Amino acid sequence: MADRPLIVAALGGNAISRPDEEGDVDQQFANSRMTAKALADLVQEGHQLVITHGNGPQIGNFLLRNEAAAGIIYPLPMEVAVAHVQGGMGYMIAQTLMNELASRGNNAVITTIITNVLVDRDDPSFRNPTKPIGRMLTKNDAERLARQEGWTIKEMAPGRYRRVVPSPCPKRIMEIENIRHAVEAGDLLVACGGGGIPVVRDPQKGLCGLAAVIDKDLASALLAAELSADMMMNLTNVDRVSINFGKPDEQPIDRMTVEQARRWMDEGQFPPGSMGPKVQGAIDFLSSVAGDNARVIIGPLDRATDAVAGRIGTCITKW
Repeated sequence: MADRPLIVAALGGNAISRPDEEGDVDQQFANSRMTAKALADLVQEGHQLVITHGNGPQIGNFLLRNEAAAGIIYPLPMEVAVAHVQGGMGYMIAQTLMNELASRGNNAVITTIITNVLVDRDDPSFRNPTKPIGRMLTKNDAERLARQEGWTIKEMAPGRYRRVVPSPCPKRIMEIENIRHAVEAGDLLVACGGGGIPVVRDPQKGLCGLAAVIDKDLASALLAAELSADMMMNLTNVDRVSINFGKPDEQPIDRMTVEQARRWMDEGQFPPGSMGPKVQGAIDFLSSVAGDNARVIIGPLDRATDAVAGRIGTCITKW
């Protein structure tokens, strides 16, 4: 049984792909190497890690390849795309972290687990898809793809359209027992990449994948609660969570309780497309995990150890 404090570390999009880059494989590896330094710092300080990550840019590019190859080779459905991207990103994260640890004298092996996450077929998001994926579309392309592929399309800005898919709440991580055994053995893991592959149970077929996206912050919270983690970290590109963001009275928050987080969520302080899922994930984790000492930290990736020490970031606690 491992006795190191367990952190579920959720990597934000800038950990692998950055908005100002094309995002090719060389750039993703370069960003992964920088991310590995921050993660290795946490390992070196005595923490055990289970790493999760987003996959927005990578899924968008994968689906663009589907479009570009139309008429040449069969397309891959979205749930298979999520599995492919989990494997590819897990490979990059695991390899760069193993190399970084080895340079520090630690020959640990990082295991990537391709993760299925059970969702409810009756989740309201299936009736109202809202999660944008893929490239921006012209009106003509949007109408064509909606007709040919059956996509749900929404206008994001005047004359600019995107495909939207459901974003159901995660209910169960199918590989949780395997993950738990690996954690108990002291292994370092990458799991629930991109929120996991969304699956439902079909009475005749068993588990079936769906064209949907599970929010990685909510999946990370479920994973952290199932593992009774000591801490969940959302490693992103902000120093702290703020209320009244972008307004003259903007206020960075060093600490908040679950009660305060719920109140600010109800006030609309944390929008769905940005900080909302991170704060909701913190609420979900802290409301589910036993004991009073668990905490969530939302802070900058490049200062992960400072965030654990309380020198930067927002710390969310039960009380």
